[in-house]
Amino acid sequence: MLIKAWFLNNLQDNRGSKLSKNKGFSITSAERYSLALYELASENNVLSLIEDQCSFILNLISSSKDFSNLIKDPTNNQEDLLKILINISDNNKFEKLLKNFLSFLIIKRRFFYIEKILNSFIETCSQKRGELKAELKSAKELSSDEISKLTEELTKNFSSKIKLNYKHDQSLIGGLIVKIGSTMVDTSIKNKLQQIENRMIEA
Repeated sequence: MLIKAWFLNNLQDNRGSKLSKNKGFSITSAERYSLALYELASENNVLSLIEDQCSFILNLISSSKDFSNLIKDPTNNQEDLLKILINISDNNKFEKLLKNFLSFLIIKRRFFYIEKILNSFIETCSQKRGELKAELKSAKELSSDEISKLTEELTKNFSSKIKLNYKHDQSLIGGLIVKIGSTMVDTSIKNKLQQIENRMIEA
């Protein structure tokens, strides 16, 4: 793979410019970068560790407004970004491969798209394991045991491994929403109220 080879050639020497000439950055571009990371992590037997560390970075982006704003500002100085990255990597003991990959993205001015790339990487890991991605939202905050039981039930019903992303959403008022691929079950009170409101408007 071109990007994988290019990344390997630039771990120690970042003199190339092919990738930086690409002005656009599509979903396909994110998938190419994420697949390169997947293959490298798999070859070095650190796939599980890097997946966990990528999830940590994504959680940091969603929970820290300062960090989110930092990576989304294309005017930020590369040296400043590299210093912050090194600090985060060292403090959280990131794998050297991931640290180099993130540095590579900064140098190639692709760090602005890190969220897309890491989400694509985690999605690739899930697909390679034969998992189905499921989204769960509930009005009541569910315990770990309740989430595990629901995941087991979904695994049986869909005859496939389920990777469940859970979110507590009080705006639903009651009930829950489960989405797996194109299948969605919405038992929330919010949805029922919306249906009543729609019927009243149509009457």
